Amino acid sequence: MALVSSIIIEVCVDSVQSAINAAQAGADRLELCANLALGGGTTPSLGLLKAVQMAAMIRPRTGDFLYSDSEIDVILEDIRIFKEYGVRGIVVGILDKDGRVDVDQLSTRLFHWKVMLGGLGINKLI
Repeated sequence: MALVSSIIIEVCVDSVQSAINAAQAGADRLELCANLALGGGTTPSLGLLKAVQMAAMIRPRTGDFLYSDSEIDVILEDIRIFKEYGVRGIVVGILDKDGRVDVDQLSTRLFHWKVMLGGLGINKLI
C-alpha cells in the first residue's frame, strides 16, 4: 500500500484582494497578515480581520521573533481581542536568542492561549 502525502499550500495575504487571488489560485489555507513587504508581516488590523475572517498572524513588530515581556503582553491582548472579533485561528512564533523555537516560553504560553482561544486553532509555531 503506497502512502500518499498531501501538501497543504498556505498563502500569507495582507489585503482582501490578495485573499481572493490566493483562494482562486487554489490555496488550502490563508494566513492573514499586514505589512508583508516590511520583513515578514505583522498583526493585521481589526478591519481587515473582519473583512477576511481566517487565521491571523499575531506579531507585534517586524524583525526577529525574540520578544520582551511587554511584547508578549501585546501578543496576548491581540489574541484576546481577535477572538472577540471572530478570528478562526492564530499563527504565532517565539524564538530564543539563538534563533531556535523557545520551547520554555511557548510551553508556558501555549496553555494560556489554548484556554483563552477556547477551541480556536493555533496553526503553527515558528
